[in-house]
Amino acid sequence: MPQKIVVGYKQLMADAEAKVKQVSAGEAIAMQSGQDVVIVDIRDPREIQREGRIPGSFHAPRGMLEFWVDPESPYHKPIFSEDKTFIIHCASGWRSLLATELLQRMGMAPVLNLKGGFGGWKEAGGPVEIVEHK
Repeated sequence: MPQKIVVGYKQLMADAEAKVKQVSAGEAIAMQSGQDVVIVDIRDPREIQREGRIPGSFHAPRGMLEFWVDPESPYHKPIFSEDKTFIIHCASGWRSLLATELLQRMGMAPVLNLKGGFGGWKEAGGPVEIVEHK
């Protein structure tokens, strides 16, 4: 018997949009230089190698995000315990919207979604750093 999806991605995103504060690419570009801001890239490493990244951003793969954020996890990354504003992004803003909602649910604050993701960042003229393939 096939799976019956009762809540699709569109509904999940609409629910998250009602709860999550988002910033435009222009706002994020202006905030980027602040000492109290961490831009978190949750894209797959192949996406970063192919497209580049926001200079100074911190890469946290989407699949590990909850584990890296939680201080009780053996995989915790101390950057997530800092008193900073976190801007989460992916390629288009969809994955990061859902991830931002989850981080808020976990208690992170302030945490913002980059509306339009990395694509929006590039369109707005944000700086991009090319990552050398290893």
